[in-house]
Amino acid sequence: MDAVTLSELRKPRTFPAVSVLMPTNRRAPGNRQDPIRLRNLLAEVRRRLRADARVAPAAVDEVVRGLERAAGEVDLRHAEDGLVLFAAPDGEHHAFTVDQPVDERVIVDTTFATRDLVAAYTRTPRYWLLSISDQHTRLWDGQGGELTEITQHGFPVGPAGQDEEQVVRRAPRTARHGDEQHRQLIREVVTALDGVLSLDRRPVIVAGVTRHQAFFDELAGPGVTVAGRIDGSYEGTSPGRLAELARPVLHAYDDLREVAVLTELEAARSIQRYAGGLAEVLSLAEEGRGEHLVVERGYYAPAVKTDGELIPVDGPLGALKGADVVDDVVDNIIETVLEYGGEVTFVSDGFLVDHDRIALVTRF
Repeated sequence: MDAVTLSELRKPRTFPAVSVLMPTNRRAPGNRQDPIRLRNLLAEVRRRLRADARVAPAAVDEVVRGLERAAGEVDLRHAEDGLVLFAAPDGEHHAFTVDQPVDERVIVDTTFATRDLVAAYTRTPRYWLLSISDQHTRLWDGQGGELTEITQHGFPVGPAGQDEEQVVRRAPRTARHGDEQHRQLIREVVTALDGVLSLDRRPVIVAGVTRHQAFFDELAGPGVTVAGRIDGSYEGTSPGRLAELARPVLHAYDDLREVAVLTELEAARSIQRYAGGLAEVLSLAEEGRGEHLVVERGYYAPAVKTDGELIPVDGPLGALKGADVVDDVVDNIIETVLEYGGEVTFVSDGFLVDHDRIALVTRF
């Protein structure tokens, strides 16, 4: 999953664009029930589409077949935590598994319900891990629990291609001379890192001994966001071990970011660039004014489309039978903010209790 795919999936489709979301089990015996639950959900799709006067019988069959084909692309015996299926009347279908739980639901709309994919994408930690040493300074691309070494943009930085005699001649003869050599090495590292960050800005975890960490702090510019540190020398350490060491650092960084969101919202409120609550956020998002949307992960809300406008409603969907219903207006808001180039942050349920579960920092 990448940003380009998400952007394509958020585009409008021919009605009915159907999304099926189901929590799955990673192992037995729980995963033995997953195929049964999926069959029940697909049966629910067929019932809902047949009961909708706007959907022709041929479109019902085409969408259900698309969902069945999508389901056939997934091996539920080796699932993750959630299953997401999409299908539209033109034969389009998609299947995704996500490594986080999803709420079981069927959504019928003119767009696919991408919020769980967006949440999975934004929740997957993406960071750079910089491992500094006297031999080679290496840069690792961190995504989730995996690390991949970067071997371009000047990395690795160090005496590559020099023989042992050349390395010995570079050895410091005095502490002062040695410090300057280390500074020069870190300058090269920072220059290379700045080039990478100009293309893909992420937080950086810095691994290295205290001396290297100090030189890095001295020379790194304001464009480098240090998420945390791993103390020690890790030349030759396996990517798996480095990823293991990075995990608690990332957790601590995420906790701080979640707290920082509240500070950002209060600052936005003080300068009248804040909206809280579903109706107000929906209105401003549709005007393209959303700079940063913050929403609780478990927040869903239906709405009725009246005269081209979405009106949030309370109560179960059953009470709205026959109306032009949007199953989840929160998903629409998320997609709208992203389409206008805004940022979306998901936070824990209950975290936005003072903001009616959803808040927006506006551009103006």
